[in-house]
Amino acid sequence: MSFCCGASMIGTKGTLKHIRTQIHNVPLLFCPVCHRVEVHHLVENEYEILAEYAHGDGAREVDFQEYVEQRDEKELFENCVNHDNEDAMDVVQSQIDMSLDLLMLAKEWNDTAWEEQLKTRLQMLSRRRSKLKAKKTSKNAM
Repeated sequence: MSFCCGASMIGTKGTLKHIRTQIHNVPLLFCPVCHRVEVHHLVENEYEILAEYAHGDGAREVDFQEYVEQRDEKELFENCVNHDNEDAMDVVQSQIDMSLDLLMLAKEWNDTAWEEQLKTRLQMLSRRRSKLKAKKTSKNAM
């Protein structure tokens, strides 16, 4: 699994900007807590090479899939607990459940620093869940 600030990262594809070049369909990992995005480690070298060549050629946009031999998405995201095509509320709930499990472990090990990190993460995830609930409620009211 890929982790960021203790949360498991979500597997997705997206667009990144390298200087003035936008590169579409890049396999990414996204943190649902701090919103950090990173290129998937299995394609990081290919991304860097494509980004440099595209920028050197003055390309405004390129599609990662057109220039790099694609790996099977199952292989790319097999170690991700959640994926971007899942319901956002399900993703947040899954992250909360994992954080609660880890919190029990941190307490068992008497690791107070880790406990505090997990509590902070749980607060962030709880706020995110509340926002999603409010958004869902407002959509249903329309």
